[in-house]
Amino acid sequence: MTQLFVKIPRERIGVLIGTNGSVKDYIQEKLPVKLDIDSETGDVTITLKKDAEDPSLLFKAKDIVMAIGRGFSPERAFRLLNGEDYMLEIIDLRDVVGKSESDLRRIKGRIIGKDGRTREIIEEMSGALVSVYGHTVAIIGDVEQVSIAREAINMIIGGSEHATVYKFLQKKRQELKKRRFELWEGSPLLPRSK
Repeated sequence: MTQLFVKIPRERIGVLIGTNGSVKDYIQEKLPVKLDIDSETGDVTITLKKDAEDPSLLFKAKDIVMAIGRGFSPERAFRLLNGEDYMLEIIDLRDVVGKSESDLRRIKGRIIGKDGRTREIIEEMSGALVSVYGHTVAIIGDVEQVSIAREAINMIIGGSEHATVYKFLQKKRQELKKRRFELWEGSPLLPRSK
């Protein structure tokens, strides 16, 4: 496969292109792809360059385009370039709450929180990035970070109280720190303590 097609909201096209094409150019510079953007429809064609050695980078480019389309700033979307461990996950809230605008607004409000505080806490505690845009919640991070953020968001969608979600996040953050410390402790580069 050498081409992928993505549709993003028309109001996000300008962000994807960037000032004087800077964002589009940056993506094409960092990844072996060419982006063709139709600013009328929001259709984006991502083509893998012929000399590309790693065809999976086509999917990385797709994720970056999708992330920008789902409300992330280009700088935050570029976190996906931080290695293969980084991923984008998109939760379509319509799958959970149906098509009711009022339910959608209520759930989005709960995920964002007063002055954006709940979204901030989810990001802070999980290490993932979260964007609530349109009818979706998008998450960027490594596998563990995305898993923790997804679980917290699903708890909020399911009606859990914010305090319960924050306790869950605190617990997961401690587990993550402990696990990463143990990995670091077991590193062969460190002298073993007696």
